[in-house]
Amino acid sequence: MSFKRRIPPDHANSPPGTRISPSSPSTVLISTGIPSLDDVLGGGLPLSCSSVVLAPDHHSAYGDLVQKYFVSQGIACGQQVCIVDDDGLSFARGCMWTSVVNNEEDDGRSAQNDERIKIAWRYEKMKMFQTTVASGRSSKDDYCHTFDLSSRIPESVMQDASDTNRLIILGVHVDENVKASITRLLGNIQDVLSVSSSDTALMRLCIPALGSAQWGDLEPAASVQDVLYFLHSLRRLLRRYPRACASISLAPHICSEAWGGHGWIHKVGWLTDAAISMNGFGGNPSLVALFPSHHGLVQIHKLPAPQTILPASDKYSTLRGLSSSAGANAGSGENNLAFKCTRKRLILETIHLDVEGGITERRTTPSTNNTISLNAGPAHEMTDGHASNKGRSHAALEVEFEKAVAVTADPQESQPVASSRSAALDATTTPKVKRPRKRVAFQSDRPDLYDF
Repeated sequence: MSFKRRIPPDHANSPPGTRISPSSPSTVLISTGIPSLDDVLGGGLPLSCSSVVLAPDHHSAYGDLVQKYFVSQGIACGQQVCIVDDDGLSFARGCMWTSVVNNEEDDGRSAQNDERIKIAWRYEKMKMFQTTVASGRSSKDDYCHTFDLSSRIPESVMQDASDTNRLIILGVHVDENVKASITRLLGNIQDVLSVSSSDTALMRLCIPALGSAQWGDLEPAASVQDVLYFLHSLRRLLRRYPRACASISLAPHICSEAWGGHGWIHKVGWLTDAAISMNGFGGNPSLVALFPSHHGLVQIHKLPAPQTILPASDKYSTLRGLSSSAGANAGSGENNLAFKCTRKRLILETIHLDVEGGITERRTTPSTNNTISLNAGPAHEMTDGHASNKGRSHAALEVEFEKAVAVTADPQESQPVASSRSAALDATTTPKVKRPRKRVAFQSDRPDLYDF
């Protein structure tokens, strides 16, 4: 008699647009609409869980962009979507939609692929280095659709979703009493979840820009507890309805500890199942020159781990580099992640510094910003005669000569000599003078080239 393990099929009992988690057969995942973000979360967002995106950059709206992907994916899969916003209909009309053309490669990359390198002919058939994950969508799988940022959701699709009650708009309506308004809003969300629990479709709850102007005047001293109370109560509601999940984005001004105090980001992560920051370079232009091909850095605060001790992302995420699926980088530490927004899609990928420190061109001249001084005190400055030329950077050398120190022999400590000749030589010996040592201070206009 032979024994065979019974493995249930992945999509036997799962609703459309879902997958079974590879870490737990009892956990059902849904896609966020971004394949790379699904990989970071461990395959997708589990049902009955909440995720929050923090985008502290005031010059961009990457948090709302992630929410639009979430809404578009739900409508494309035929799932119910509830948008908690006073102008939720306009928010839904601004969501992206699928395109007939395959958008796996950017326009710039497709042009580069046509030009083959002739000198490296032996490497033409080798696999190219990948910094992100592919969508992996097949004709029979609608788990994660490929959306195009240049196209908008058709009005016919919007009308059909509204008529079939698959698109629900829930206003915030916060008055002067913020705590009472939040409690009333939680009651409205519970009513929507209770009605949708009787249906077979899943419910996606989208809350964009939590803490914005439509949520009232949220003062840091009095409203921190109100926001934390809302996040905790929402997670408690999701635990009661296993066929629902929520995606939240915070307003930019409440995404930093300057608003919520010390430990604010950690508190938000504790009260949600997943928390990720997308720090754009709009507030720090110096990072734009350091990472010219990216728009911001990604920081992971918390990852979903329902019914498990460790998150599934630790074992099954390719971008993070902790699992065996990461290839040669497995076990070498977690990768640094960044994001970029191309003309057609939003991508999360690994980020690496170039050999020359993060720029694409080889640097051969010092910088013109800082000066490194290795010694203080009076010195003679020696500069290059060509330093006065315009358009050229220079480096200066400061040379300091130590004073000569005379060393004399102590007659009391001298030992008796055997011969008179040796005694005469000791008496007439001149003091020994040490050679002056040079102390060189190197002043560079670009100290990052000369890292001592």
